[in-house]
Amino acid sequence: MLYTIRTVEEQDIPFLWEMLYESLYVPEGHPPFRREILREPDIAKYVEGWGREGDLGYIAVNDKGEPLGSVTLRYFDQSCGGFGYVGADVPELGMALKAEYRGQGIGKALLKRLFEELSLRKVQKVSLSVDPDNPAAVKLYKRFGFKQIGIVGTSITMIAEIE
Repeated sequence: MLYTIRTVEEQDIPFLWEMLYESLYVPEGHPPFRREILREPDIAKYVEGWGREGDLGYIAVNDKGEPLGSVTLRYFDQSCGGFGYVGADVPELGMALKAEYRGQGIGKALLKRLFEELSLRKVQKVSLSVDPDNPAAVKLYKRFGFKQIGIVGTSITMIAEIE
């Protein structure tokens, strides 16, 4: 499959909301989350007000310009830390792909591009949250050097050092 990776632009915000919904892991055989979950402050904060200082994101698009998936990065402070929050100086990563494009190397390419930019920006660490029942995601993150530093409920907090 042919695709390119480009920086998130303002017109991509609706797609970021779609990818936020896709990022909510649902174990096989369980019903999907209601879309209203995106209005909950603990979830909405990952996209709401996108474009603030420090926000960084990339989107993979096919040769027709259709978005396939995204990787985003946001800084939070202790008062509104995300599920993978470890500190105000460590941005939190979010990533999702449309279901039909998973397992094709697109997630790996998105992470590679993000890590390249983080290195240029001298960002030293990045964190994330992942469901332990999502082995494909856990495996991908481990390939990028993420290590588990904690677990809360159904969420593993992982951190990676940027080289």
